[in-house]
Amino acid sequence: MFESAEIGHRIGKKEYKQREAVLREELLGLQYSLLKSAQFPVIILVNGVGGAGKGETVNLLNEWMDPRHIRTEALGEATEDGHGMPAMWRFWQVLPAKGHIGILFGSWYTEPIVARVMGHEKTARFTQRLENIREFERMLVAEGALLVKFWFHLSKAAARKRLKTLESDPRNAWRVTPHDWQRFKHYDAFVKVSEQALRKTSTGEAPWLVIEGSDPAYRALTAGQYLLDALGQRLAGQAVTAAVSAPVAPPAIDQRTLLGSFDYKRALPLKTYQRRLVDLQGRLNLLMRDPAMRKRSLVLVFEGMDAAGKGSTIRRVTQALDARQYHVIPIAAPSEEERAQPYLWRFWRHLPHHGHASVFDRSWYGRVLVERVEGFCRESDWMRAFDEINAFEEQLIEAGTVVVKFWMAITIDEQLRRFNERKATPRKNFKITEDDWRNRDKWPQYQRAIGDMIDRTSTELAPWHVVASDDKMFSRIEVLTTLCERLEQAMGHTPAKNRR
Repeated sequence: MFESAEIGHRIGKKEYKQREAVLREELLGLQYSLLKSAQFPVIILVNGVGGAGKGETVNLLNEWMDPRHIRTEALGEATEDGHGMPAMWRFWQVLPAKGHIGILFGSWYTEPIVARVMGHEKTARFTQRLENIREFERMLVAEGALLVKFWFHLSKAAARKRLKTLESDPRNAWRVTPHDWQRFKHYDAFVKVSEQALRKTSTGEAPWLVIEGSDPAYRALTAGQYLLDALGQRLAGQAVTAAVSAPVAPPAIDQRTLLGSFDYKRALPLKTYQRRLVDLQGRLNLLMRDPAMRKRSLVLVFEGMDAAGKGSTIRRVTQALDARQYHVIPIAAPSEEERAQPYLWRFWRHLPHHGHASVFDRSWYGRVLVERVEGFCRESDWMRAFDEINAFEEQLIEAGTVVVKFWMAITIDEQLRRFNERKATPRKNFKITEDDWRNRDKWPQYQRAIGDMIDRTSTELAPWHVVASDDKMFSRIEVLTTLCERLEQAMGHTPAKNRR
């Protein structure tokens, strides 16, 4: 894959000077067109062999364009700041908004490649990480991002010469460290592993461009022209279409639905509820303070139809927790800032560190529920979201997060009773809106969307727990019991018998 990047590409000084002037003028013009349209973000990945000119290219792109609208991030191996977070968390924090350009000097490829080269990860794990990257990039492109991936290459002889040249120049000696020479000792393994990575992840929607880095003029013009062409094509409306996920199953011919199969008549007497509530809240408090939680975090997802009791159940959960340990994140319509990013971006921002919990009152499942039913996104968007959500939750679990998802289910008759109660009770008036009444008319569409969501995203690692009861006391006890059992399972505890 690197053969053509080792043949000594060169550009003469005169030709470079002429082409550079035109190129930088056109790039700047397209950058302002991008900023004005704010249609999509541009993400530029800069990776490659040490000494191949990555840093110089990053500096040059900032010089050629307006750096005020470019976010440049140098990303190496993970630091303690990201301790306890999924591997991709730090990259979500630096994604550019629509209309802007982000240059990632080093990227989500750096750590997997280095870990494999140094023997810290086996082939199977490396392959899985590359597949996760493919899914991530496919999602970025499907969300509208222009993804430009540069790999700067040098032959082994050219890399050694480049390091020695820099080291002997007082103005550039600082660029070469003992760490660079240590990495150079692994050049052959690095190139072999990198070639595997590029082959696996050079896709139709996010291809790699390998650039020979020995000649600065050739390197600069090649990268600049490629970016100019890609940006110009996108601004002209030539968008790349990502692969569409498998379609959802048609409705059952007997008209039965998943949610319709549960027993909604389950209930608890008040005294039983009060006793079990105290016991379960104490149990949950001890679990969250258990030393094992220092290597765990908790993400709670509460979804359900309007008036299903999400808020009151969340309060019974948080009553058992130290206020310093958790955050409740209520999810409403996305803000302007959030709409300028991929839809999962606003949820990555609220992930908890080890020892803490994030409680989502509605969540990323809005993409396959309200956005699907109300037509706020295209069919292809919500269809691909099933796989994207599963991949997102797998990353959380891999980082030590316990993901517990509840669907709070009620019948349409019970919802109507609660709506009327809210309407008649002054202190509860704020809970009922015109949208709530309007959504009742789409009950069948939501029931189907919910069934598809559970079928496609209830995984072995992050299953859905459907709490089907028109009795709020029963629902709260069911949630607390399930939550405690999931935490005990994650921490390897043996739950006491007959706690139910």
